[in-house]
Parts: sequence; C-alpha cells; structure tokens
Amino acid sequence: MDTNVNTEKATFGTGCFWCTEAQFNSLDGVISAISGYEGGQKADPTYKEVCTGTTGHAECVEVTYDPNRISYQELLQAFFRSHDPTSLNRQGADVGTQYRSVIFYHNDEQKQLAETAKAELDKSGAYDSKIVTEISPAEPFYPAEDYHQDYFLKNPNQGYCAFVVAPKLDKFRKVFKEKLKPVNA
Repeated sequence: MDTNVNTEKATFGTGCFWCTEAQFNSLDGVISAISGYEGGQKADPTYKEVCTGTTGHAECVEVTYDPNRISYQELLQAFFRSHDPTSLNRQGADVGTQYRSVIFYHNDEQKQLAETAKAELDKSGAYDSKIVTEISPAEPFYPAEDYHQDYFLKNPNQGYCAFVVAPKLDKFRKVFKEKLKPVNA
C-alpha cells in the first residue's frame, strides 16, 4: 500500500457486519473495512455482549478510503443500496438495536452529506416507507474479535455466508460494477 495516500474514515451500520465488510471491501478506493461496534455505552464490548442488545452498540464497519478514488457521496450510495434503510432495528432475520441502520459521521461535511442524501432519498419515493437511518457523531469504534474480520472471505461456505452474504454481495457487485476493485487487486 502506498503510504503517501491521503485517507479518510467513514463508519456505517447496515445490519450484520459480515455483509457490510464484504461489500465495502469490494469497492475501488476502499483501503480497508473493519468489522466492529460503535454507538454504545460499554468500552471494548464483546460480540456476545453486543448480541444481547443491551450495550447500545451497532454492528458496523469502519471504512478507510482514498477520497481521490472514491468519494464519501459514493460510499453513501453504497450504504443506502446495501441494505433496507426503512427497517427499524432489523435487517432480514437479524433483529435488535445492534442491527440498526446507522451512519456515524466523522466531521461536519460528512454529517451534512449524510443528512442531504437521506432527505433526498426519502423525498424521491424510492422506498414505500420512511428512511429510519440514524445519523450520529462518531464515537469510539471497537474492532470486533479477530474471527469476525474478513469473515466472508475466510468462510464462504458457512451457512449464513452462502445463503445471506453471498447473494447480497453478488447483487451489490452488479449495482456497483463500475466502482469495484480490479480483479487482481
């Protein structure tokens, strides 16, 4: 990796972080997408604690990206297209506040862009229901346990990966085919 690359961070919660990580890692300009937890009351929570729904954390992905190759607006497009932003505290069979739709913004520009994107998408009528995505200031991000990192890449035949992550990733890749990393990257 070129150490002279200017990078920025973006943090998104779209339900299960295995899906989100795989999707964002496929985009050209994304340096890394790390699964973790944000937005709760407990420092350094574990997966087991977050799964109780009592810590206030969301499963999310911290994206490090090169803004010269992919813009925050493009990441927002990927965010809104990668899940159902009208579903409160659930994505598919995953239910609880830890699976909420959330954007944790890192500066005022990200906040403004996220609020504008949400409002414009709501106004467009693209969804039958109102968008419930939470837009909140970034809080401490806690990387998930090592076994959650690159989970889909390491476990493509695991049941949830094969039947939930893979189809979502295939659909995502079709929608964002012009923004994907080169095959040999």
